[in-house]
Amino acid sequence: MIAGMAALVNAVQTNCDIADARHARDVSLCTYLLGMREFYRWEHELPYGVSPPRDAVGRWIAERETRWDLIVDEEFVVVPVAGREFDPFAAQQVNAALAGSGLVYGAGLGRFHKPHFFLGRLAREEQRGDARLLVCGCEYARDVSAIPAASQGATLIVRREALRQWLWEKAEGWNLKQQDGALKSALVSYGFDVDPQAAIERMTDGEIETLVLHEEGEIAAGRLLGSDWAPKLGSFTGKRAELLARAVRDNLADCLVTLPGLLQRGAADSLDSLHFWFSTFDGMRREMFPSLVTAYAESAVGAGGAAILLDAAAAGRAHFAALGRRLLEMDEAGIDALSREPATIAL
Repeated sequence: MIAGMAALVNAVQTNCDIADARHARDVSLCTYLLGMREFYRWEHELPYGVSPPRDAVGRWIAERETRWDLIVDEEFVVVPVAGREFDPFAAQQVNAALAGSGLVYGAGLGRFHKPHFFLGRLAREEQRGDARLLVCGCEYARDVSAIPAASQGATLIVRREALRQWLWEKAEGWNLKQQDGALKSALVSYGFDVDPQAAIERMTDGEIETLVLHEEGEIAAGRLLGSDWAPKLGSFTGKRAELLARAVRDNLADCLVTLPGLLQRGAADSLDSLHFWFSTFDGMRREMFPSLVTAYAESAVGAGGAAILLDAAAAGRAHFAALGRRLLEMDEAGIDALSREPATIAL
């Protein structure tokens, strides 16, 4: 690692805690408690499949919330690397200073302007066209809502631990009812019904590429929508307008890169990952793209399934690119109104 590792971890975790103090409770109670349960698991290094002790988790949450109340108004601290101090949001500069250390730093704003920070160990690095891909393994500092993948400029970051946690949560939820659908198909294809923990490990490694494809799609969508998109997204004061705008860009990204990329892979890998991707296709993204749901159902019967999905993706590229440009010309009130009737702009 590097000299000053303890101070670096402490600074990043401090910023994670301040961000959580301000925003961790901005979700439903159920989502909050599930997130805190998994955060407890991470902090205490508990393996998946072992239920955290309920009483201990309850005490830990109370203690954490007490600490949050004490630091909620504090400013984020600088990030110390190699004798220098960096702004906590200067991720590119921090990672440049960390070069050769085997560490990766992440910082940025997520949904509804929530800051996110993390520090992890670099597992592998590769060049993807004009983008640099960093895959992280063990994480030393993180906040409650760990985001599995993100792009920082021309750098794509995938967090394996966060992806594994997210997959385990989804699998646990499915296991309660075991409903038919895309998630069941994906889990069974990885052998979850035989050995759940081994299946989640295989699924984590297998679906890193799906996350990378989506982040490449985000970069491509950003080029299409132009430099005005990020300031527009950052200007929203309400949640509904932001949810709609993010759904439009997500659908555009997946039509540009993710779906075509998955369909170009080998037959078996493509099918497994398509099931996985469609298991995540929900919320407003799904409401605005019912024709893709129909195409997925039709692709499962008979020949020509890939062609059906590619045609749907091509239609989606045109539709969501045009819709994204339309949103750029609208004020927040107009976008908010559209978000309340997503069927009127659906494909």
